[in-house]
Amino acid sequence: MSQNVLERNNVKVMGKGTQPMLFAHGFGCDQNMWRFVAPAFEQEYQIVLFDYVGSGQSDIAAYDPRRYARLDGYADDVLDVQVHDLRDYTTDRHRSVDDVPYGGGPGMVMKPEPLVRAVERITTTRGRPDAVILLSPQGMRFTQGEAVRLSRHAHIVLLCGRYEGLDERVPELLGAEEISLGDFVVSGGELPAVIIVDAVSRLVPGVVGDQQSVAEDSFARGLLDHPHYTRPAEFAGRKVPEVLLSGHHADVRRWRKRTALERTLERRPDLIEHAALDDEDRELLDEIMKERKP
Repeated sequence: MSQNVLERNNVKVMGKGTQPMLFAHGFGCDQNMWRFVAPAFEQEYQIVLFDYVGSGQSDIAAYDPRRYARLDGYADDVLDVQVHDLRDYTTDRHRSVDDVPYGGGPGMVMKPEPLVRAVERITTTRGRPDAVILLSPQGMRFTQGEAVRLSRHAHIVLLCGRYEGLDERVPELLGAEEISLGDFVVSGGELPAVIIVDAVSRLVPGVVGDQQSVAEDSFARGLLDHPHYTRPAEFAGRKVPEVLLSGHHADVRRWRKRTALERTLERRPDLIEHAALDDEDRELLDEIMKERKP
């Protein structure tokens, strides 16, 4: 194995000066490739590579992020997304990406050679990855905090397995960390990879038109979002809360903070302990808890 895959430091940022581009790569088993050219930003942004790794049974074109993510950045050519055929990195006549497991048992296991060759190729052509991530049910849970962390990386490769999984030597050789979307199983890592592409990309300035909306997303402060309303002011006998129609911005802001806390306490109380609460949040939380006491 070449040394460049094992070295994961001193990441090269693509672009001139402080105007690099955001890249995403995807590996699948058909010939489709997507490419969006990213414009220059004033700040220095880092490369993000997403490697979709599918089987011959997977039509990777079905997982085009543009079909799922309605991000301004895609329309404005902010992102660069590529999908590669994993079978291009095989050497046998059948272009095999999987084989039977040692020790017996059901299913097939993805072979190490194509995966390692693919990452070596990206390393050669696009620079060393800052992180190689394997989408796996055995991984750490993906959260908004993880999305923020990944958005700061210079170069990420996402490896998405199928069948019974990947040969264990792949994450060992590539220094890959494992990430899971939750305690459930899907047929492959392609859809989880699309979700990560969306979650990470929208944190990059220029992708979402209104950056304030990103800052106020659910989980941005470790809390669920407050309720939202739009016209009409009354529908099916249900009225918009009066405070939202009052025009008093301070009251609206306080109402939103309070309802976000109430919703989090009701639906995800586990989040409160680690949420980023300010003094006003804590004051509101005390009020809510006192009101709930019998």
